[in-house]
Amino acid sequence: MNLKLYEYYDNFGSSTILIALAIIFLSGFILSRVTKLLKLPNVTAYIISGLLIGPYVLDLIPHNIIDNMSFLSDLALGFIAFGVGKFFKKEVLKGTGTKVIVITIFESLLAGILVTIVVGIFFPTMGWSFALLLGAIATATAPASTMMTINQYKAKGEFVNTLLQVVALDDVVCLLVFSIVTAIVEGTTSGNLQVINIILPIIYNIIFIIIGFVVGLVLPKVIKGRSANSKLIVTVGLICIISGICSLLEISPLLSCMVFGASYINVSKDERTFKYIEEFDPPIMLLFFVMSGMNMDLSAFGTIGIIGAVYFVIRIIGKYFGSFIGAKVVRSSKVTTNYLGFALIPQAGVAIGLAFLGQRMLSAEIGDTFLSVILCSSVLYEMTGPILAKFALVKSGSITMEMLKKYKDNESIEEDNIYINNKVAPKETVELKNIN
Repeated sequence: MNLKLYEYYDNFGSSTILIALAIIFLSGFILSRVTKLLKLPNVTAYIISGLLIGPYVLDLIPHNIIDNMSFLSDLALGFIAFGVGKFFKKEVLKGTGTKVIVITIFESLLAGILVTIVVGIFFPTMGWSFALLLGAIATATAPASTMMTINQYKAKGEFVNTLLQVVALDDVVCLLVFSIVTAIVEGTTSGNLQVINIILPIIYNIIFIIIGFVVGLVLPKVIKGRSANSKLIVTVGLICIISGICSLLEISPLLSCMVFGASYINVSKDERTFKYIEEFDPPIMLLFFVMSGMNMDLSAFGTIGIIGAVYFVIRIIGKYFGSFIGAKVVRSSKVTTNYLGFALIPQAGVAIGLAFLGQRMLSAEIGDTFLSVILCSSVLYEMTGPILAKFALVKSGSITMEMLKKYKDNESIEEDNIYINNKVAPKETVELKNIN
């Protein structure tokens, strides 16, 4: 179905862009009211609304606008990574650092190994290069939808801290694994395996990790004594600069922005800047997820067939049992062992970006199939992932029953209250507790 409804306003110049943005924002908001009745997270609504207003259903947004908004992926990832950085406090890392690393290695690598072996054995016509690239991308988990679900329900606690650290670190594993795999694939295809192809992306990421660390050290001095608006403007500007240069070098801004946030929180001890960013980025997150839905080719569901279904299921199995085994090895709490894997299902930003790189390394037909598998599964993961993440957060006690009731009854969540150990405490009490 291709209604081309965008043609009714496509020739209005700059007004066309504003109308398109209005449609995107309002469609995401309206559908989120519907999914709220079904007790589904907002991110699910945003992706579905993108599918509905996108080229394959109502076709409400001009295609050139969709194509020219690809920068949103890097920008959104930059904001997400900066926010995740605040969970890497020194005192928290001392207690969970080793455990998080072990769990991350198990859950990411088991998913990648299982996908590679199963796809390679059962679909030999696709080739091992196809299976290796698919397995490398299977290691990644998208922090965006998980972060949105956590923020939406104000989830807190040890489980949330562990979850966000694992989600952040497994993208580190993904980037390293993908760099090695692409070098192997290129080498076997051309017959000339060059070490530089492995080392160069790693060098770029190390450089930007250092840059992110330094920027995090300098920012507290730059914004000291500044107003809230000034702090927000400077921080947003720095995130944009880092994300832009990373995009230019074709590397993900995740690592650099995450280290930026981590070094800032450890030096400044100031969580208010993160609060300003959280209040600033909902429209950006909405745009990002709606755009992800619009970029989904519905016709691709018919072409990936059994390969896509196998990838979808095997990756979930790998993620769950990998985190289960890893948590058992480090003797994590029962709730972490049993439920962490359910919150590691989403896959989008990094996976989609790497999929376009992987497509170019394969033959035309196999490359198209490869991209379709990642795109289709990413949408399915982003639709089912937040639901499973919410399930895990509720079962772990990170989302309280009182919070669910407040959300269900449409009561506003008071900014002057914060949840500590599943109880409401005045904000002033929290600040005194933090000081002590």
